[in-house]
Parts: sequence; C-alpha cells; structure tokens
Amino acid sequence: MADVHLHNEKTPLWSDGASHAAEGSISSNSSSKSSFFSSFRRRTLLRSGSTKSYAAVDLPANDDEFAGLPANEAKVLREQVVVPPAETSYFTLYRYANKKDRFILAIGVVCALLEGVLKPVMSLLFGSVTEAFANYDPQRAMYSSTHEYTNGTLYTTYSGTYISNGEYIPYEGLSQQEYYDTIRRLSLYLVYLGIADIVLSHIKTFIFIDRGEVLSARIREHYLAATLKQNIGYFDKIGSGEITSRITADTILVQEAISEKISFMIANSTTFFVALVIAFTQSYILTFIMLSVLVSIILSTGIASAYMVKYLKKSQDGYAVGGTLAEEVIGSVRNVHAFGIQEIMTHAYDNYLKVSEYWGICAGIATGLMNGTMYLCSFSTDALAYWQGVRLYSEYQATLGNIVTIIFTVFQGAYAFAIISPYLSSVTSGIAAGSKIFASIDRVSAIDSGEETGIKLNEVDGSIELKNVKFIYPSRPNVTILNDFSLKIPAGKTVALVGSSGSGKSTIVGLIERFYNPISGEVFLDGHNIMDLNIRWLRQKIALVQQEPTLFACSIYENIAYGLIGTEFEFSSPTEKRALVIEACKQANAWTFIEKMPEGLDTNVGERGFLMSGGQKQRIAIARAIVSNPKILLLDEATSALDTKSEGVVQEALERASKNRTTIVIAHRLSTIKDADSIVVMSHGRILEVGTHNELLAKQGEYHELVKAQQIETLKEKEKEQLDKIHSDPDDEGIEQVLNEKAIELSDYLHQSALDLARTKTGKSILPAQGPESQAQDNTVPSFSEAFKFIYDLSRPEMSYNIIGLIACFFNGMGYPALGLLWGTNLQAFSDIMDRYELRAYISRMAGFLFMLACSLGISNTITGVAFGYSSSRLVRRIRNLSFSQMLRQDIAFFDRDENTVGFLTGTLSRDAQAVEGLGGITLGKFIDAFVTVIGSSVVSIALAWKLGLVVTSGVPVLVGCGFYRFYLLTEFEARVKKENERSSTYACEAISAIRTVAALTRESDVWETYHSNLDEIVHRNRPVSMRSAFFYGLTSGQVFFIMALATWYGGQLLGTGEYNLFQFYLVFLSIIFGAETAGVVFSFAPDVGKAVQAAKSIKMLLERVPDIDSWSEEGKVPQNVQGDIEFVDVHFRYPTRPEVPVLRGLNMKIQKGQYVALVGASGCGKSTTISLIEEFYRPLAGTVLLDGQDISEFNVNNYRQHLALVSQEPTLYAGSIKYNIQLGSPTPVTDDQVIDVCKQANIHGFIMSLPDGYDTLCGSKGTLLSGGQKQRIAIARALIRQPTILLLDEATSALDSESEKIVQAALDIAAKGRTTIAVAHRLSTIQNADVIYVFEAGSVCEAGTHQELLAKKGRYYDLVQLQALEERS
Repeated sequence: MADVHLHNEKTPLWSDGASHAAEGSISSNSSSKSSFFSSFRRRTLLRSGSTKSYAAVDLPANDDEFAGLPANEAKVLREQVVVPPAETSYFTLYRYANKKDRFILAIGVVCALLEGVLKPVMSLLFGSVTEAFANYDPQRAMYSSTHEYTNGTLYTTYSGTYISNGEYIPYEGLSQQEYYDTIRRLSLYLVYLGIADIVLSHIKTFIFIDRGEVLSARIREHYLAATLKQNIGYFDKIGSGEITSRITADTILVQEAISEKISFMIANSTTFFVALVIAFTQSYILTFIMLSVLVSIILSTGIASAYMVKYLKKSQDGYAVGGTLAEEVIGSVRNVHAFGIQEIMTHAYDNYLKVSEYWGICAGIATGLMNGTMYLCSFSTDALAYWQGVRLYSEYQATLGNIVTIIFTVFQGAYAFAIISPYLSSVTSGIAAGSKIFASIDRVSAIDSGEETGIKLNEVDGSIELKNVKFIYPSRPNVTILNDFSLKIPAGKTVALVGSSGSGKSTIVGLIERFYNPISGEVFLDGHNIMDLNIRWLRQKIALVQQEPTLFACSIYENIAYGLIGTEFEFSSPTEKRALVIEACKQANAWTFIEKMPEGLDTNVGERGFLMSGGQKQRIAIARAIVSNPKILLLDEATSALDTKSEGVVQEALERASKNRTTIVIAHRLSTIKDADSIVVMSHGRILEVGTHNELLAKQGEYHELVKAQQIETLKEKEKEQLDKIHSDPDDEGIEQVLNEKAIELSDYLHQSALDLARTKTGKSILPAQGPESQAQDNTVPSFSEAFKFIYDLSRPEMSYNIIGLIACFFNGMGYPALGLLWGTNLQAFSDIMDRYELRAYISRMAGFLFMLACSLGISNTITGVAFGYSSSRLVRRIRNLSFSQMLRQDIAFFDRDENTVGFLTGTLSRDAQAVEGLGGITLGKFIDAFVTVIGSSVVSIALAWKLGLVVTSGVPVLVGCGFYRFYLLTEFEARVKKENERSSTYACEAISAIRTVAALTRESDVWETYHSNLDEIVHRNRPVSMRSAFFYGLTSGQVFFIMALATWYGGQLLGTGEYNLFQFYLVFLSIIFGAETAGVVFSFAPDVGKAVQAAKSIKMLLERVPDIDSWSEEGKVPQNVQGDIEFVDVHFRYPTRPEVPVLRGLNMKIQKGQYVALVGASGCGKSTTISLIEEFYRPLAGTVLLDGQDISEFNVNNYRQHLALVSQEPTLYAGSIKYNIQLGSPTPVTDDQVIDVCKQANIHGFIMSLPDGYDTLCGSKGTLLSGGQKQRIAIARALIRQPTILLLDEATSALDSESEKIVQAALDIAAKGRTTIAVAHRLSTIQNADVIYVFEAGSVCEAGTHQELLAKKGRYYDLVQLQALEERS
C-alpha cells in the first residue's frame, strides 16, 4: 500500500500528542476500554482542570480556498459562503429601535442622568454638614444666648465663651438653634433626594430592562430572518449548532449590554462628570490637580476595554464551533452509543472549550487589571486631595467645607467610575457577540428567498432545461460535480435520473430549486432563466421529497398542511384544508396508519419526526408534496424508506400524481422508474445514456447492467390482477382490526397490571426507562443553597485561586472601614489642630497612609479580578464538558422526550454554563466585597461609636431585605423565562437544521411569524415582573439616602451634645454609607445571579441524573467467548414517550450464531425497534432478550456493545476527515491498511482516492459534503472495521445505486461469514440469500423461513416478493 498516503500515519484516532496521552484519554489496550467509564467523571475533572499549556489555542485561519480557481468562478463560489465582518459599535446594538423605542429610551436616559446627579448633590450636602460641624462647638455655643436681668431690661450679650478671669472672647460659630436647624434641614434634603432616587431608579431600570427585552427579541427575529434567507452554501460551511449558539447565548449577551446595566453606566458616568463640575465650583485649583488621576482612570478603562472586546470575540468564536460539534453529536446520539464513542466526542468538544477558556482567561486578566487600576486611581484621589487640600487650606485658598466637598464629590465620581467595570465587561461582551450576529444579518445572500424582485410567470408549463452547466459545491471547491452539462426535460413528462452515487443527480435537484448557483451555464424554466425568476414564487411551483425526509415537531396535519403554503388553499377554511390533507394522505398510502393512531392527524411526530418510523415519515413527506398539486415534482429517492407493500401503492400514487406535470425522479431502485417517459443515466457529472426503459435495455449499455444488477423484470398483467385482489381482500382489514383490538387490550392490561409483568430472569422493573421514579427524580428542583454548594464543589480544582481571591476580597471589603478611620482622623485633626502648619504636616502624613491604602486596594482588586476570572473561565469549561459528557451518558429514552430536543440541549450547553458566571468572577468578588464591607463597617462602627453605629446600621437590613426580595423575584422569574426562551430557541434550531425543507416549502415567513409570536408573548409576560423588580431596585437605591439622612440627623444630635466627636461621626458615617452603597451596587447584579442560580439548578439536575441504561456503569457481567446466539422471548415493548402505542407484542425469535437473518415487514411493524433492543438502546417492557442464553440486561452495557456494529438507515458522519469517521468504528487503534481494506470492501476506496485530499477529505458537518450513497458506504466501512461478532444492518444499502449495491452486498455477505448478521430490509433482493427471513406483522413474527420456503407458503412474504417482482431464477 505504498501508493496510498494517509494523513498522520500510524497515529491513534484519539491521540493529539503527548499532552493528550498524559491525560489518559483512552488506553490503546482494548481490554481497558471498559474501565475508562468508571473514572470518567474524575478524569474529566482532572483533564479540564489540569491543562497548563495553551500552545496552539487560536482557531485556524481561513485561507482563501478559492484562490486556485478562475476569478469568475471564485467570485460565484465566494459570494455563496463568505461572511464579511461587520463593524460594530455600541450604538449598533440599538439599530432596530424605532421612534417609540427611542422616545422611551430617551426618558430612561434622562432619568439615569438625573439619578447620576443626585450623588454629587449629596456630596454638596455632605460638605455643608461638615461645615456645620466645623462651625459649631457645643462647649462655646452653649454660652452664646440672650440674658434677661431682674429689672426687666433686655440685654443681648456678645457671642462668646466664658473663661476663668471672666473675660468674653468673640465666638463666630453657629448657635445651638442655628446648628440644629441646619442639621434638620440638611437631613430633610437627603430624604427628598432618597425619594427622588427611588422614583428615578425605578423608571430608568424598568425602561432599560423592558426595552432591552424588546430590542433583543427584535435582534433574534432579524437574525433568524436573515439566516433563513441565506443560500444553502452558507449552511454547508457552518453548522446549525453555531447558529443555535448565536441565537441563544450571544443574543443574551447583547440583551445584557443594552438592558439595565447600561443605565447604571449612564448614571455612574453622570455622577463622575457632575462631580467634576461641582468640584470645580468649590476649588478649581484642587480639582485640576486631581484631574491627573481621573485621566488615568479613563485611559486605563479605554485600553482594557479594547483588549476585553478582542479576547471575548475570540472566546465566543471558539465556542461557536464547539457548539456545532455538540449539535452534530447530540443529533446522532444513537450512533454515538452504538459505537461507544462518548469519550472521544467529549474530548473533541473539549478541544474547542480549551480555545474558549484560554481567551476567556485573557479577558479576565484584562478585566482584573482594569479593575485594579481603577481602584488604585480612585482611592489615590483621596490621598492627593488631602495632601494638596491641606496646603490650600493652610494658605487660606480653600475652606474645610470646600475641601471635604471636593474630596467626597471626586471620590464619589471616581468610585462611580470604578464600579462601572463589571457593567463594562457586559457591554464589551455584548459588542463582541453583536459583531457576529450583525455580520450574519448584514450578509447579502447570493440566493435571497425573501426578495420580491424577479419575474413571476402567469402560467407554468413545466419545461426545464439545463444548458452547458458547470457546478462546484462552494464548500468543496476542488471537486467539479457537473461540467458542461446539458439536459432538456419536456413539460408534463417524467424523467428519471439514475447512476452511481456522486454522479450529480441530487445536484440537479439543488440547481432547479435554486439552492445553489451554477458556476457557468444556465437553467431554464419555460424558456426563462431561473436566475431571473422570483425565488419564492419558483419554489412554490415545485414540490420536493428528499432522500432523508424532514418533519417538524408538530402534528401530522400541520406537517402536511405546510405543503399548501403559496397555493390558493393556504388561507382556506380548516375544514377544506383538512379534507385536502386527508386526500393527500390516502394517495400517499399514509391514511391507513394515521387513522389507527389515537390522535389521528393530530398526532405529534416528535422532533425531526423521531416518533414515526422511516416509512411513515417518508409517506407523510410525500403527502406534503402532493397536497399542493405542484407543477413540478422532484422525487429524490422518495420511496427509498418504504416497505415493499407500501412502495407499490405509493409508487402508483406518485405515477398518478405525475400525470400532466413535470416530474424528475432520482432513483437507485430501478423498479420505481421503469415507466418514466425518459431515463437519464449519469456518471461523474456526464450523461451516458438517455431513453425509455425498453430503449435502454435494447442498447445493452450501462442501464442494462444496472437493471441486471438489481434483477428486476416487468410485472405481468396476471400479477397485477393478483395484487389488486390481495389489496381488495376484506380479510386483511379484519385481521388488522383484530390485531388492533388485541393491542388495545394489551395496552390496558399493561397499564393496569404493569407490576405483575416481571422481566424474565432479572426480576427488574418492567417500567420504561423514564418511569415514575425517574420522573420524580428529574423533577426534584434543588434549593438555592444546594445549587450554590454544587457550584462550590465544581470549583474545587481552582480552590487555591478562589482562596486567593477570597483573601483579596477581604482586603477589598475592609478598605471602606479603613477609609472611614482615615477620614475621621483627618477631619478630627482639622477641628483639633489650630496651627495650620502643624495641621499640614499631620494631614500630609495621613495622605501617605491613604495612598498606601489605594495601592493595597489596587493590588487586591487586581488579584480578585484575575483569580476569579481565571477560576470562572475554568468553571465554565468544566460545566460544559461535564454537561456534554453527562448528556451522552443518558439512555436513548432521555433524548426521545419532547423537552430534550437537540436545540434545547445545545442551547443548555451554550447558555447555562455561561450564566453560572453570575455566581463567579467579578460578580462573586463584588458580593464578597459588599459582605465584608457591611460586616466590617458595622463591627468597627459599633465598637467605636455604638449608639450611632447601632442606629445607622439598623437601616442596612432594610436595604439588604429589598435587595434580596428583588433577587428572589428575579430568580423565580428567570425559572419561567428560561423555559420559554428554551422553547423558542428549540423552534428556531429545528427550522435551521431543516433549512433545505424550509426553503423548499417556502416556510421562511411562516417560521418567522411563529418565532415572532413566541418572543412577543414572552416580552409581554415579563413586563409586570420587570416593573416589580425595578421598584425594589429603586427602594434599594433610595435607602442609601435615607440611611445618610438618619446618620446626619442622629449623628448631629450626638455631636450637638458633645457626646461624640468628628472622628467618631465620620468613622460611622463613611463606613456605613459606603457599605450601604456597595451593597446597593451589588444588588444591581441580581438579574445575573438569578440566571446563575437557575442555570446551576438545571446543571445540577442534569449531572445527578442516572439513566436506566447507564453507559458509565461498571456493573454487570463482561461477555466471555461471545458466540452470537440472539433470542427474543415473549418481548413486549412500547416507547416511553408513547406508552399508549404497543410496538412489539409478544415477539419470539431465535437467531443462531453465524446466521444471516433478515427482518422484513411493513413500516412500523417493529423491525427497527428490534435492532434498538438488541443494541440495548431500550429494555423490554416485558420478556427477555438473550445473548448466548444470558439476559443482555445483566451485561455491562459498554462491554456488550463492543461485540456489535450498527449501520443505520440514515448514515451519520461527523465533521472531520473520511479516515477519522472510519476510525471511529474501532474500539482500538487501527492501521492505515485496515482502513483501506474495509473501504475496498465497502466499494468506497476508489472514490476516496479520486478526491484531491484522499482519506483526509473533510466530510463536512453531518457529512453534507458527500452524497447519500457515499455516506452510507463510509458508514458500512466504519462498521466493518469494528470486526463485530454481531452485525446489525438497518437498511444498510438503501441509499446505494444498483451497481454499488451489488458489490457492497457481496462484501456484506463476506463480512457476515463467521458472525451473526441481522438485516432490516425493504429491498428484498438484498436478503433473498439469508439463512432465515422473519416476516414481522403487528409487532410479532407471522412467518419465518428461507426465501424459497416462504415463497412456497405463498403467505405474506410471497406478497411482498410479488410487489418487488424478484426473479426466482437461480
């Protein structure tokens, strides 16, 4: 094999270098494969917490992959996939605000500005209070009074003080009456300010919260609308997971940036600038001196913000790609469980988390440095102000009132600016998220289905012509699919396209639907270039049934009624539309199974139709296509998933539907297209032959070989008559009725006597995986303390960083009591030291202490920001990693539940982990700061001035109570909003995942309208809660002024009597006030904390959920010397999500080792369910499944599945190379030769080697870069490389062309030698050589035997064979 080169030769799949090997991901020893599950949680914690190197953490740069193409071709391809970056500023986030919004926001801004003015005004009052205290001496003022002498004459003495020699010295201070009047007046002013603050805070907070929700909802709507109108090439390059991440997590970041946090920034910024103005009015000299520090604050903030935006963008980009991988993996969870690749996928997901984590840590460091610098500068203003202020005071250039007003005002301004940093972090995150969202919104789609331009023809005949078309997929620019391709399709004719996989058949359908633009050449409809036609109108004239049918999570009726969009019946009455739907169901042979369902047409099909079998989904999709009576019908393997009996009836219906309309049929099963008006045989993008069935047979060319490979002959007239007789036989209906009645009886029996039906041998509960016990477990919502303890436990790997952060927070919190001590000491000195030079020297020394305090707080705040930023980034990664692995741990029943959709689960990974940061990082630091400040201030105040301390501290519990009630309110509110947002996000994700179907049905407007209604309802429901929340925030904010008023009034009384001095008053006043302000600021983070608590509860519930079939469990026997005997003993089964519908009803079946066994029967009869039970995706409700005579439920599930290999009906590939996807099948490392060998067996090696990158060719998200047949053959190779004892084939060759099918079937026959093979098949030509064929009907086996034996019986199998016209020649 020297001529074949594989990338990263001899390297195990799960190895990414020494670092990964050191982490011990998966041992190369196959015997240890089972053991890694035992320590998975421990090792995942260690892995996510122990990586020290971030050598290559940036995402790979996107080189211009079109550089090697001609300029005109590169232009066509580039415009279909490239997303130009959007220049985003903060005001861009308000781009969807209308005049009403701008008016309301203007009111909110005015209220925020006025609120910001209040604190500087409070500083003026504080200066006046200080001046009053300085101008009043209780010992001197008590002698300044009026004296009345005994003779009745009234004399007024001089204001003065009495000394021992009887001499009066003039006293120019306030009298007692003036002093108390001043204190009362100033206290009352503070009360007025508090009332104003309550009103203004309430209004501005409500306005910004409400408008934030409204505008973020509009951004979500515009993003979804812009995404839905993008061309399909755009989705080939990015996955639906990335789009889900944008619409869930990123829009929340934008909402936080434009919500109440910006109102806090406006208010605090106003405080800063108004404080400067007031300071200038008091002393411009001192204010100018202090400006140097303030400029440093502004510069450091600007520089740090730029780095924060840069790093946060990179972090979000890293996770967006990981979100796509998560969406892929969760969407194919059956495949993940079947091959036991949970840890491999978790590690792949974690690689993207490393990128996001690294840049998140960088952003945290930038935030910490900014925070520390701001605190250093803010507290340095006090030192500078006292140092220079006392100089001016000593030189009579400023009064004490001027100095105190300036110091308090500038400090308030600097403090207001300093506490902006957490809000600034949210704003920068919002800008970073908005840039990605608006880049998608602003992208001009190369094929915009929302445009109104373009020709709309009055009449459509349906003639189609492709003329000299060259086509290359934008996501695979190195591979030419069609080259100079020309084809004419007359109006009203049926044209079939046949040929090998990858020959370009489905590409033609994509071009006609205008999913893509050709590189060159033209596509005509009735002589008009479709590039000139209105896209929406064009698609409404076409009906498409794809190879893998897509249904939406709603009722059968709604799914089919979507086919009426754009027709004259779109707005018909419900009765008329229902009649059309029923008729379409009858034509598509779907009505028979629909009317037997308990809810009939109103039955919910589940997410992506998972509650329906493959054949049922396909028939519903066909009904949806023909209900609109389209002019052009495109059938891309429309009957590939149908059983033989259904196929015959549906094919007849499709033939009737094809009359008088243009029909293009893509088929591998040639029996479905032999009556076509023209058959086009294609290979490698070229036409080999064209003609009718008989003409092409007569040519003895390529078509003849294809027909021969499938062994098909024309049905005889006699067989048709017999077929009609079979279908008209009334006994069938009677049998079906009896079986249905028995199913109902069994249903009642199982519901009433479930406890009496014990599983054979095991004695375990016969309840489904999600029984009452599991439900009760799932619904136990943790309390706040439990959620907090849970987050604490998860954070233990970073405990050292958290302890450092806590210690730093203690120093931060004690900063304000220390500041109160220094302020009190300084102001007392102004009162006690009369000598101004001595005072200057003393205050200068105290300014040095203040600067030392500033430096200490700068360092401690930096440490706090960096430590908590680091630990919170690690925590987010750990939560996402553990949540993802826990999701993959769950059994299949978990994913069947309506609430656990792919969109919901991927949104949970994106949103909840990020929300938990509300209990960590800067927010946690602020909470601890506030707690230490309040407690420290209270203790110091009560210790040194207990009367005033107790009185003033009494107001703090009221403030904290209002804050905590708001927190409680928002926590309950977030629980409801979370569910509503998840529902709307899931809906959007479903639409994006099915974009081809949405585009073909022109459902873009319909999807948007539903999404808009959901969001509008959420916004209206949230408004009353937002109003109450804003009111309690206003109370919290206003309480600071009330506490200050109380402190001023009562403190003034104590000073007036001489009981307390200035030191004691200012110590209490400043400590408590700053503590109260800090607490008030902290409660502004209540929405973040509310979201974090709800997210923590959800994550805790997920991580503690233990599934019934646990892939992490080490319990159970390890299968030894597996032979491959499979036996079903009286097995009854119902899906946990549909307990009223029996699927298997007493199934008995025995498969001996080494046998090739086929399961055949009608859709929904239980064939695929049997495969699921063998894989132990579910467990029987009653009865037993045995392997070599032992109940499979007694085995360890991972060891057991190592002996199985599954090829599903719909192949699942992951974003990665072809080699990577094949290697996923093996539990142990494999060589390149082994990979090549299985690819040859699966008939895919030749195709792979024809690709420029060979085995390193990328498959694309969900394998979108490969055709259905190519994907299926790679999936077969993946199964073969596993070397299983038991091979499970669920329609393994359904997507293959005839030639490939024959070769692959021969390979499967060879692979079946020496192992047990169980094949589910509708195409009976693939299983006629089986050792035993089991014919299923109504959930049990009605016939069993070899092909010849069953034909001789002339029973059900004989009927199926006649329908497919199998030759009975040897």
